This record gives sequence, C-alpha cells and structure tokens, in this order.
Amino acid sequence: MRLKGKVVIITGAASGIGRASAKRFCEEGATVIACDLNEELLKSLVDEAKGLPGEIVAKKLSVTDRKAIEKLVEELKEKYGKIDGLVNNAGITRDALIQKMSEEDWDIVIDVNLKGVFNMTQFVVPVMLSQGYGSIVNTSSVVGVYGNIGQTNYSATKGGVIAMTKTWAKEFTRKGSNIRVNAVAPGFIKTPMTEKVPEKVIKYMEEKIPLKRMGNPEEIANVYLFLISDESSYITGQVIGVDGGLVL
Repeated sequence: MRLKGKVVIITGAASGIGRASAKRFCEEGATVIACDLNEELLKSLVDEAKGLPGEIVAKKLSVTDRKAIEKLVEELKEKYGKIDGLVNNAGITRDALIQKMSEEDWDIVIDVNLKGVFNMTQFVVPVMLSQGYGSIVNTSSVVGVYGNIGQTNYSATKGGVIAMTKTWAKEFTRKGSNIRVNAVAPGFIKTPMTEKVPEKVIKYMEEKIPLKRMGNPEEIANVYLFLISDESSYITGQVIGVDGGLVL
C-alpha cells in the first residue's frame, strides 16, 4: 500500500475531489483526517470507508478558524506524533462580473480559498519541520493560471495558491528539511461546484476539451495520491494540470 502508516489531513473532504481523495488515500492505508463543515457528509464518508485498509477520522473544521486549526494540529501531534501530508483542498465560489461582485463575495472567497491555505499550512508545517519531512498539496485551478470571465475572486485565490506553493517549496527546504510542496490545477471536473453550471455550458466546455469530457474527482485524487506518496520524492514546487488537455 502506497500510504501505509501515513497521517494525512485533507480539507474540504466531505464532497467532490476531497471526498474522492479521502477514500483513495484510505484504500492505500493512510489515516485520513477528513476536515469539513458538513458533519452529515463526513459521517457518510466514514461509513463508506469502513473495511478499507486505512482509517478516516472526521473533524468538523473551518479553514478560516485559526484557533480550531491550532487545536486540531495539537491533537494530532499528541495522538500520532507526526503529520505526513496535508492536502489544502477546501474551496468555494461566488461568481460575478467585477462590476457586480460584492465586497462580501470577494472577501469570503479570499478568506476560504487563499487565507485558508495559509492558515492550515502555517500550523501544520512546524510539525513537518520538526520531523524533517512532509508533503503538501495545494488545490489550484486552470483559472488560476489563465483567468476566467466572472471569476475575479476565484482566479485571484487560485493564482495566489500557485505563488504560495512555489514560495513554500523554497522556504521549507532551506535548512535541509525534506518537505515537498506542489499544486494541482484541475480543469472542468464533475463536482457539486459544477453541478450548478447550465447543461449548454457543459456541452460547450466539453467540446473545447481535447478528451471531450469532464474529469472525475477520482482522476484528481489519483494525482494527489501520487504527490503525497513517496513515489513523487523528487517533485516539488510544481503545478500539475489535470484538465483533459483543456490548456495546451
């Protein structure tokens, strides 16, 4: 098993890519700390994972709540003595053209998608530095590289995630620690976030994708698995696009 004995935190783990990743990691023997605000979906995730080689531990958590994050990290240190991996997956959208985007919609997307990644990493990385190793995967997006109409706030956060990824890949290794930091930039993926997209828009997007279809959450989860595992031991500071060829 590729993650046997590893302790990995996944944020936004109750649905979509986060949920698929939690189950995939559990299949490979990891103890997954599944963090989300939706307790009902977390409970069903734990139930679905019963019988798998690893374990899923559900934790209600907002990535905007620094005190709760600090408490969680202290609990994990005490119980497991280590944190092998962190997947900063939690994210939201509040789309609108810039002329119509409210300050509230700007602030909440920045708070969750950008500052949330900062919050989680700031509390987790001291554990990784003390143990001398770790792998962090940050969820970006193709729109963080190329932009998208009506997503000023979302694009800004996903571009910021890439900048933090590259900075941390340099910063966390400067004293010899083996801490890898990478970003994944999904394309058009079937998740609750894209369920709100009109059918005609989906068909239009599928025609633009060389593989002619949307991606599945499991296809992103497999890339996360690779980056958290020791198989990617010489990869850091990279942005890996998983978009069916949408961006070439």
